[in-house]
Amino acid sequence: MTHKGFTLIEILIVVIILGVLAAIVVSQFTETSNDTKESALASDLKTVRSQLELYRIQHKGDYPSNTSNLMIVTDIDGNAGADYGPYLTKFPSNPFTDTVTVDVDGTKGGSSHAWYYNSTTGEFTPDDDAHSAW
Repeated sequence: MTHKGFTLIEILIVVIILGVLAAIVVSQFTETSNDTKESALASDLKTVRSQLELYRIQHKGDYPSNTSNLMIVTDIDGNAGADYGPYLTKFPSNPFTDTVTVDVDGTKGGSSHAWYYNSTTGEFTPDDDAHSAW
């Protein structure tokens, strides 16, 4: 009488091969996800920084006192008005923290907020230690 089927060794070999393949695929997706987030971060930084510069040019060389001024129509003095803006329709979230909070003129770094903004210099960066050099 012959038994048809797989031995325990054959099943273990198949499971090990599937595990190795799964590990390779998962690492590929993780790298792609980080690459996508880095690309989104670079794009968001470029957009906000360019709008900060446009605001400065249209407002006598002054940056907005806070980033919410980028989403309203202002006069030349930066007050609510009808001359300039809005520069952004929606403030971008940091793709690494999935939050929108901005630390205005506070302490840079430490990941307590999504973004850091200095209203005197116009510096705008991610507020996390891994990307604060951007």
